[in-house]
Amino acid sequence: MPKYVDGFVLVVPKDKTEEYKKMAEEGRDIWMKCGALSYYECRGNDLIPPEMGGERARAFPEMAGARGNETVWFSFITFKSKQHRDEVNALVMEEMDKQMEGKGEMVMPFEMKRMAYGGFQVEVEG
Repeated sequence: MPKYVDGFVLVVPKDKTEEYKKMAEEGRDIWMKCGALSYYECRGNDLIPPEMGGERARAFPEMAGARGNETVWFSFITFKSKQHRDEVNALVMEEMDKQMEGKGEMVMPFEMKRMAYGGFQVEVEG
């Protein structure tokens, strides 16, 4: 069965970790309620890649431009297909708009311009 994944890499200041986790838990609840198959928010804790074949891969903190007071998060949401992703995300946006009504603009505990995002078709699954 084909699946689709939305993936994110972002940098969160260490002093905003709890604030980010609270926001992520609220996001998880909305995405799962709207039909996502699974939702993961993963904080990096082993980010120095080992040497392989005499070379070392690029580390996530370097790739993301993380500083010493920041953590790198790798997050992903799974769906049945790209079409399912689009349907779920439309419902999520409606739900978030309802929840934010009258509350003003949402303040993120990280810099959006430093977040990487993409949609990925699953090709190999175990």
